[in-house]
Amino acid sequence: MKHVLSLVGGALFSAACIFVFRFCPQLLAADTPAAINPPQQSATPTANSNAASAVDGSHPWFSPAIPMDAANSPSLQSTTTAVTPVIVAPTSTESPSSPLLIPVVGIKASQLTDTYTDARSNGRIHDGIDIMAPSGTKVIAADDGTVVKLFSSNQGGLTVYEFDSTERFIYYYAHLDSYAPGLVEGKQLRRGDPIGLVGSSGNASEAAPHLHFEVSVLGPEKLWWKSTAINPYPLLRGH
Repeated sequence: MKHVLSLVGGALFSAACIFVFRFCPQLLAADTPAAINPPQQSATPTANSNAASAVDGSHPWFSPAIPMDAANSPSLQSTTTAVTPVIVAPTSTESPSSPLLIPVVGIKASQLTDTYTDARSNGRIHDGIDIMAPSGTKVIAADDGTVVKLFSSNQGGLTVYEFDSTERFIYYYAHLDSYAPGLVEGKQLRRGDPIGLVGSSGNASEAAPHLHFEVSVLGPEKLWWKSTAINPYPLLRGH
């Protein structure tokens, strides 16, 4: 009798094992850690949503001037990462080969004052010269070149960055009241072409409207926000 029971018990055990292996393999794998896959990199990096647009893309110029909310950053669109313009210490002796046109209509060379490297607030130095003129006076291109950036900031207000025709120098016009109609990035300029109007946008005093004008030497990268300032005063005075 015991022998018969042993045979029956063995048969039942074998049947149970076959059932588990065939129909319930997950029970055997319950204690096996699941494989961990590395996170997938997003196909499109997320843009910095905090960057502010310097110039509203729907308007090629501002007229009249409006309060500037954008920080000092060359913003390409409202979703791009902001970049801070860098003016390197004035060490370059390079300068344009010919005198520049005074970029404010009606201003003579004798009326210019050399304010280059003058002390400014917070330990800053003045990287250009201020050309005093009544608000609304026409601002014109000092040299042939191309508009590479229309930009607004808390300091400079409405500004224009122009590469000269050799792309060795960059001209910076700041504190404009408005841009000239039709002025857009990529526009080719000739000496004397309209750029905008003198104003006091940015951190300029409303009691002293003027054009802040800079000349800088571009680096090999040809970046409008990175250059080495030189004194524009002798260039406007005819050397």
